[in-house]
Amino acid sequence: MRNLYIGLFFMALSLASAQDTKSILLKQLKSTHTDKDWFVPVNVAVEGLTADQANWKDGSGNHSVAQLTYHLIFWNERELKKFKGEMLDTFSGNNEETFDKATKQDWLNMVKKIDEVMKGWEQAIASAEEKKLKDVYGTIANISTHNAYHTGQIVFVRKLQGVWNAEKGVK
Repeated sequence: MRNLYIGLFFMALSLASAQDTKSILLKQLKSTHTDKDWFVPVNVAVEGLTADQANWKDGSGNHSVAQLTYHLIFWNERELKKFKGEMLDTFSGNNEETFDKATKQDWLNMVKKIDEVMKGWEQAIASAEEKKLKDVYGTIANISTHNAYHTGQIVFVRKLQGVWNAEKGVK
């Protein structure tokens, strides 16, 4: 299914004009950040949770909301640094390390951090040259798909826990 979405995305990009590429990428990033469209964006998915609720696990191996949020911050920030040509932090390559549990204080910082990193992506795309965007639009499409996937997991964990308000977008 993911490959179908990516394929449709690439087809849409090939039909779009140069200016439209930037618009499509921005719309896609915003739909996974702040703009409710086809699915719940990450800012809505994490809002209103206490640190205890964010760190809750169902006992069946699912990640907590905090772990999923940390994972999104890790990969979005890493890819953003790469996009900007900045030095990357050392990383062992073990993806399990990107699901670290957050402390109560960390949770409040994480909610702010995911918003900052996503805004950083939107600003970077808005100011990027078209050639740079063409070189990485596949990566950005994957980032948006990855964000939507894990945000869906966040909503699922909240529903399991009984702390999801269906008025926010998923019944």
